[in-house]
Amino acid sequence: MTENVEVIILAAGLGTRMKSATIKILHRAAGRPIVDYVLDLASDFASQPPVMVIGHQREAVQSWVGERARYAVQEKQLGTGHAVMQAVSLLGREGIAGKRVLILSGDVPLTRPETLRALLDEHERSGNAMTLLTMQLDDPAMYGRIVRDGAGSVQRIVEAKDASDDEKKIGEVNAGIYVFDGERLFENLSSLSADNAQGEYYLTDLLRLLRTAGHRVGAVIARDPIEALGVNSRAELSVVEAEIQKRVVMKLMSEGVTFRNPNTVVIDSTVAIGQDTVVYPFVTLEGMTKIGEGCVIEPGVHLLNVTVGDDVHLKTGTVAEDAIIEDEAAVGPYAHLRPGTKLGRSVKVGNFVETKKAVFGAGAKASHLSYIGDAEIGADVNIGAGTITCNYDGVNKHRTVLEDGVFIGSDTQLVAPVRVGKGAYVGAGSTITKDVPPEALALSRTPQKIIEGWARRKK
Repeated sequence: MTENVEVIILAAGLGTRMKSATIKILHRAAGRPIVDYVLDLASDFASQPPVMVIGHQREAVQSWVGERARYAVQEKQLGTGHAVMQAVSLLGREGIAGKRVLILSGDVPLTRPETLRALLDEHERSGNAMTLLTMQLDDPAMYGRIVRDGAGSVQRIVEAKDASDDEKKIGEVNAGIYVFDGERLFENLSSLSADNAQGEYYLTDLLRLLRTAGHRVGAVIARDPIEALGVNSRAELSVVEAEIQKRVVMKLMSEGVTFRNPNTVVIDSTVAIGQDTVVYPFVTLEGMTKIGEGCVIEPGVHLLNVTVGDDVHLKTGTVAEDAIIEDEAAVGPYAHLRPGTKLGRSVKVGNFVETKKAVFGAGAKASHLSYIGDAEIGADVNIGAGTITCNYDGVNKHRTVLEDGVFIGSDTQLVAPVRVGKGAYVGAGSTITKDVPPEALALSRTPQKIIEGWARRKK
């Protein structure tokens, strides 16, 4: 952070091409609203929270961003120059005097810190009043063209809608990121005019005003144009998300995580994974998921806000949300851990087992075809196939408690509220409606009846 930088983030536009009821800067990429990435950048370069210029859906933006920014309101969207006027009015001349003013866009989340550092360094080294980031594009589309003179100096920026046919052929375009000398910015904003095709105040017109006044203007070309990609459509959002995903995976691999096919995974930027964990194709990890070291995450696993310990094996098709899985556990294939599940050390939850608000003690097992909900499962409990906790009576949910060392035979129904004491056994095919004492055997079967020769007579 530096004391002599103020950051302004332009974030007032709705983004009509998104075709959404939600303002574009709150659309998510890799688990976070795109404006979060811009706020992260701002925090790298200024000691004070940035000034965010807001307009459309200002309440929603302020609710999300909170104290991470100061706010200036642009009631009518009359161009980028008009937006900066609102921010500078909030800061005041004293607030930007002697400072560099870095202007970012809230819908441009891919800029790297090193690129902004190069921009600020060039601004300082050359003594510029204005330094802008540019990029080279094969298809400049609607970006403002950079017009240079024969010596290569930047002469002006021409907005696409105002450009001549020759100017539209220029490949170097404005990336929409600027550094200004604070005093020069304050002095010249009031001279901006809306005399153009759009009737807007263009911030880019400051280039002409500053050059006319004899001040230096410079530019830095971004090494990778994707750093300046703005999100104005769902297609652009998908490109941004793909780039963030790539960066997330590259960072994790540099930290010791193995990806069997990194192009097939979906991993939010908020996810953490320990070294020597192996991630197979078609895995989705979202939210605040944290995975320990030495784990194996097989294909089709989908985790949301799940904490996973070390040496855990999550088998194909496992789905979990708001759950905790401790060290050396094994889950799946095709298990479903619903919110409130906690699996202790070395627990095994096998294929087609569903859990909800269930806490399993160390070494407990439910290996297949069971539903365990609103339950407390002790250490080393064994739950046979087809077991169901009947936790809902149509009005209220009730808890099942299986104390340490309990053995539950296959195809058992545990009608909650019910407690099975330590070391007790429940025979297969039982319906348990009353508490079972420790070390007891509980059975509730209809006696088996055999009729000799019945099948032959039936035929």
